[in-house]
Amino acid sequence: MLLKNFQAALVVVPLVLTLPTLAALGAEAPRFISVIEDLPLMTGLNEVGEGVQFSTAQGRIAEVTTTGTISKATVLVFYESTLPQLGWTRVGRGRFTREDETLELVFEGAAPNLSVRFALAPVFQKNKP
Repeated sequence: MLLKNFQAALVVVPLVLTLPTLAALGAEAPRFISVIEDLPLMTGLNEVGEGVQFSTAQGRIAEVTTTGTISKATVLVFYESTLPQLGWTRVGRGRFTREDETLELVFEGAAPNLSVRFALAPVFQKNKP
């Protein structure tokens, strides 16, 4: 039993000691959009200015603009593969829904001066009080 614990320690200790080294080598921690806390901000995009957010009786509304030197296609591939893992359903190119919310990615310009606006709003339904 003592030998098994020692062998396990030989595997775990070097792994734990290398984690800070990996972080120092540039392994970036996940970033999230400031006004939409549960929406990841992909590497290569940076927020511009302050976004806006507020809540209504129908749900939350938020908007933020980001810029980057990456292509529109790269942004779409990232969000179309990432957002479904977070419960979002793609309903169009750069458009997603989740529960009672809709998220739209609005693109302006192109690489290397791409601008992406993230707009979150409640899904407004007819016959909803």
